[in-house]
Amino acid sequence: MNNGLTIVSKQMDSPIVCLQVTVKTGSDQESLENNGIAHFVEHMLFEGTEKRDGARAISNEIEAIGGDINAYTSNQRTCYYIKVPREHFMLALNLLSDLVMQSVFPDKYLEKERKVILKEINLHRDEPRSHQWVLFQRALFGTHAAGRATYGTVKAVSGMSREDLFAFYEQHYVAESMIVSVAGGFPGDAIKRIEHAFGGCRESKMSGFPKSSFPVYTHLNEKRKMNNSYFVMGYRTVARGDQDSYVFDVIRSILGRGQSGAIFEEIRNKRGLAYEVGVHHDALKEYGYLAIYLNTHKKHFDTCLSVIFAEFKKLEHLSQEELDDAKGFLMGQYVLDQEDTQSIADGLAFWEMVKDARLADEYLKHISHVTLKDIARVAKKFFTRDYAMATIEQRE
Repeated sequence: MNNGLTIVSKQMDSPIVCLQVTVKTGSDQESLENNGIAHFVEHMLFEGTEKRDGARAISNEIEAIGGDINAYTSNQRTCYYIKVPREHFMLALNLLSDLVMQSVFPDKYLEKERKVILKEINLHRDEPRSHQWVLFQRALFGTHAAGRATYGTVKAVSGMSREDLFAFYEQHYVAESMIVSVAGGFPGDAIKRIEHAFGGCRESKMSGFPKSSFPVYTHLNEKRKMNNSYFVMGYRTVARGDQDSYVFDVIRSILGRGQSGAIFEEIRNKRGLAYEVGVHHDALKEYGYLAIYLNTHKKHFDTCLSVIFAEFKKLEHLSQEELDDAKGFLMGQYVLDQEDTQSIADGLAFWEMVKDARLADEYLKHISHVTLKDIARVAKKFFTRDYAMATIEQRE
């Protein structure tokens, strides 16, 4: 659009339509002092606009027709989506545009929502499965913004005023910083309707993510009164725009797909050392990371670490059959994801933020081109004895 707003779409033969607004801002654009403000703003957008008062009124408009309305904040983007039967396209469009363009941040709901977020922070701290990732982010990214929790800190959230929140909203929720994506069975003139609905969006020069170097990896440890211990180790990898990001996708599939991944097989199925074992890979616009996580008794940490490094080494001598199985998993998962209009709308916006929404249709081609040499090269380069680690140990 002329005001800088981007619209991407995928028409489908579906009775469902999903509209999503992706704002190119997240915790990576925060400072230590306002850590969590993007997430707080996300919460406040559901508390009222000039036309709608309160979260219940907003949610009920969509839920009364069986639809789904939700949002999330991540390191580099904040997303709001509405999924409805296709005959309610205009209802979803009018509500979503009102939500992101006309929010008023009512004083009467501010303290209530602050309490909700503080409870959320404490909930994540209390739950080792969640808190292990906060520790790991810190071990992986250090003092860089990516090393801080998206939901913020108690100190920062407690000190945020309505003026702080509204100023952040007005600075970042501008046309150039927004992508509207739509997927499913939408009307033929949907793009014109979206252009009209978002025609009054504020225009301003968007601010990019701060450029700064990452510090050295660290190993962080906490002790708690528990029956099990938690372990995450991993590496910074490459951004999604790098061709090697697809190689890491295949590696993640080799090591950690479902219950047939190599690390699950070695640690749980063969040795019975852990119940939960997994491998996570995330490639964002500015950076990526790969992590291996499990829960076990702390006395097994060294054994598990040895198994992990043995599996890393095997990647340098992989068979074609193992590579084909890993690719098959990714390709099948991609096809299954295409059944969900929200997944498609989210994917279109993500790829547009990276570079171009059309790259979503090229994903399988990139996966198919990954070779055994690619796997060996990347594994040898990245999976060294220099790694980040976070552990939460049981007290004896």
